[in-house]
Amino acid sequence: MDEQLKSIDIDYDTKNDVMYCSFIAGSAEAISVETEDGVFIRMDPATNKPVGVTIVDFSRRFVLHPGQKVSVPLTPPVEAVA
Repeated sequence: MDEQLKSIDIDYDTKNDVMYCSFIAGSAEAISVETEDGVFIRMDPATNKPVGVTIVDFSRRFVLHPGQKVSVPLTPPVEAVA
């Protein structure tokens, strides 16, 4: 990301077990690209810059397996952008 990240908004949907992390407040439209099973980077379609990350099955990944780590690249794979 070109700009310095100043904050991250984090929301957790307990019913669906999904964690939403947003880097840019108010970013309404985004394209989601799955970087690994259940981990999505959300990209601004106008700038192709990351605006957030979504992690599905959050509690299964982190609460039940606290040593498990997920690394999320902030650039999508080339084939996902094409």
